[in-house]
Amino acid sequence: MQVNRGLRSFGSLVSAVALLQLSALLLSIPAAAQLPNKPGETPVPSLAPMIKRVSPAVVNIATKVNVSTQRNPLMDDPFFRRFFDIPDQAPRQRQAQAAGSGVIVDAKNGYIITNHHVVEGATEVTVTLVDNRTVKAEIVGSDKGSDIALLKVKAANLVEMPLGDSSKTEVGDYVVAIGNPFGLGTQHTVTSGIVSALGRTGINPEGRADAYEDFIQTDAAINPGNSGGALVNLSGELIGINAAILSGSGGNIGIGFAIPSNMVKSVMDQLVKYKVVKRGRLGIGLRDLTPELAQSFGLSEDTTGVLVGEVMENSPAEKAGIKVTDVITAVNGKTVTNGAELRNLIGLMRIGDKVEVTLLRDGKPRRVTATIGEADTNVASSGGSSGGATESNPGLEGAELANGDGGVVVRSVVPRSPAAQQGLRANDLIIAVGRTRVAKMTELRAATEKANAFALTIRRGNATVVVVIDNN
Repeated sequence: MQVNRGLRSFGSLVSAVALLQLSALLLSIPAAAQLPNKPGETPVPSLAPMIKRVSPAVVNIATKVNVSTQRNPLMDDPFFRRFFDIPDQAPRQRQAQAAGSGVIVDAKNGYIITNHHVVEGATEVTVTLVDNRTVKAEIVGSDKGSDIALLKVKAANLVEMPLGDSSKTEVGDYVVAIGNPFGLGTQHTVTSGIVSALGRTGINPEGRADAYEDFIQTDAAINPGNSGGALVNLSGELIGINAAILSGSGGNIGIGFAIPSNMVKSVMDQLVKYKVVKRGRLGIGLRDLTPELAQSFGLSEDTTGVLVGEVMENSPAEKAGIKVTDVITAVNGKTVTNGAELRNLIGLMRIGDKVEVTLLRDGKPRRVTATIGEADTNVASSGGSSGGATESNPGLEGAELANGDGGVVVRSVVPRSPAAQQGLRANDLIIAVGRTRVAKMTELRAATEKANAFALTIRRGNATVVVVIDNN
């Protein structure tokens, strides 16, 4: 009997300890994680509050554009027209409609940001607000290079979206795309995803050299009609303007691109002030620094930067002391790893701005200060690509070379030959391969014989340029 009572007492003690442990466990669980007594009592994580706050700033844009109608090619044949006595007629035009999206960024002044390609050629632009009000919009200015356009509307009770700092955006950040894909009614479509990559370039389908690109890549679904819409972070800030998708069918495949808000703000400021974007320039030809090129200049393979292939006469770069074969590594303390980054930084600066350029010269770091000048639209940026010629290197094939005064002279270049395609010209004087001076043919052959990529320093008239030979 005493044993049974002891067992019962022990059992009661175990039960009491277990009850205390269970109570402590329940108390340690956060209230949000506990099951509710009734359905719907526990708050569910949702983007809805943020979407409701920012959606009124996103608008639908409809445009009317005059387009030429297609006609039979025979109508353009002079003999056919004379034979049938058909008078010359200008191509007929018809009015087409297009749709896109936009974002109100300044409610007081009625400013709306959208894409250049949304309003390009438009004879009439109509904006539909979230409350279904429809107002006519004025195109303040439009910039093809950055694909940004600024509209202005006159309407009361507008809601603006705050601009975020896109430089703080990181790969993996959650984002939301808001717009009006396929012109589906007046209500917005909202999709979510993450930032997949930053600094994407070479996206424009025409491969234009005047394109300024620094895209945010996202897997948030962006479809036709989303162009000009908002890419928003979870704080409800605009970090990008949706601009393009990568797709073979025209539908979303999880690769969309947005123009960063910092670029948007820079372009917008100029459109407000000048109605156009005045590009800044240093007056240099650029070439990305590959590991092989770095080696040819006596630099380590992991050196990053942009090779200066040409310095234009009387340019801001020349006045600042920048020289051919310098390697630019940073601008105003911001590291640059390729020509596109440097071009974007300089091209979107204001004319007259002072800029600190960090560079390597003969492997040693230097800093110079330049004053941004206005880009000359009649002067194309040099790619820094040219060549030389000797039988030992295929990149120089087609160039007739000879010993010259202080270097190797290019007597002639066969049209469409590898040397011509690389950029060599008759009368060029090759004076160096990488950092190695060459004064005669044997030195040029020795320096280029086994190289797949190398840089030639050339005297061309009164200028010194760098021509890159790349056999890869």
